[in-house]
Amino acid sequence: MSRNLNYEIEVLSKIVSVNTDAESKLGYCECASIIAEEAGKLGLSVSIHDSVELANDNKHRPNVIAKLDVGSDHTVSLVTHYDIVPAGAGWSSNPFKLKVVDGKAYGRGAADDKGAIAAALGALRLVGEKAKINVILIASPDEEVGGEFGVGYLVNHVRVECDEAVILDASPEFVSIGASGVVNGWIRVKGVQGHAGYPHKAVNPIYGMTRLIEGLEDFSNLRSTRLSKIDSPPNSPIKKVWGRFSITMVRSGVKSNVIPGDAEACFDMRTLPDENPMEAVEELKAYFLSLTKNLGLNAEIHGIRISSGYYTKPDHEFVLRFKKSVSKIYGCEVPIAAELGGNDGKFFALKGIPVVSFGCIGPDTNFHGVDEFVHLKHMALVRDVLLEYISTYP
Repeated sequence: MSRNLNYEIEVLSKIVSVNTDAESKLGYCECASIIAEEAGKLGLSVSIHDSVELANDNKHRPNVIAKLDVGSDHTVSLVTHYDIVPAGAGWSSNPFKLKVVDGKAYGRGAADDKGAIAAALGALRLVGEKAKINVILIASPDEEVGGEFGVGYLVNHVRVECDEAVILDASPEFVSIGASGVVNGWIRVKGVQGHAGYPHKAVNPIYGMTRLIEGLEDFSNLRSTRLSKIDSPPNSPIKKVWGRFSITMVRSGVKSNVIPGDAEACFDMRTLPDENPMEAVEELKAYFLSLTKNLGLNAEIHGIRISSGYYTKPDHEFVLRFKKSVSKIYGCEVPIAAELGGNDGKFFALKGIPVVSFGCIGPDTNFHGVDEFVHLKHMALVRDVLLEYISTYP
């Protein structure tokens, strides 16, 4: 990792300056244009595929595809995303103006996932005629909201074809061979609306919701006993990836003197990479039914959304080849594990394409938080791993 990072920092500064908040999507086109222009300067074949016609909101979602074709019979996709979560308040500097201090580059999306875009472009800039494998660089939107109109659109509608995929949206501490599934939805407790001065004429659902949430804490503990056969990331509290269940939002009421007619809570359940998510959903429903019956509540689960986890076998030749490249750049063996979160690798895995994940998101980088940053050493690491992999295949 002796080469400097001037190019990568310049690219990162440009794309961090564009607010690509996945909620508003207002900066998508501008950021995609910057990435496409940078890829074009490197001599890559660039195309943009917009899924706007499939979305119900008429907002543009340009997906950038940049190809390096060296005539190989094997192609790897390097998968990144340029959308971000809202910056929020409390930053010590402008979240949309890259600030480089003490080996760290601060800005919203610097770690998740714009640093990886800069690193991938840096690798493709350096590889030149040394490339031994065809490369497809993907920079997509909407990863933070599920990826259906981002990578999902490219895989399922544009029919992007490759032999393997590296999801550059992960930790640099290990080679990830899978990701957890996500099940989320809402719980509703029904009551009887009434005047707060006459509570005897109403049924307050908030009290019922409170008891229900307390009971669901036991379900969370139950889910934590469900263990994958795949290791957790380094420094995790449990050696194997474990099941998780959380209540993440609670809402009810419209006015201080009105007892509401219902109360709702949002839940997030993380399933194992090697678990059938429908079995986890059925486990939740059975527990919920028993709990609400015991508590005497009129309650229901609704709006369930399911995103499956996935994994690639640790002895797959792609995993072993990629791990070899990472270990060479690190100078030591690196562990294999699976993500506790989810990522866009699910779209490739569903097509039978082997997937690994590796990226710039260090555990201390405040991703999704205030003062997010990326370690410059991690950008260099990801760049050099990709350079090594592309130039030494097979």
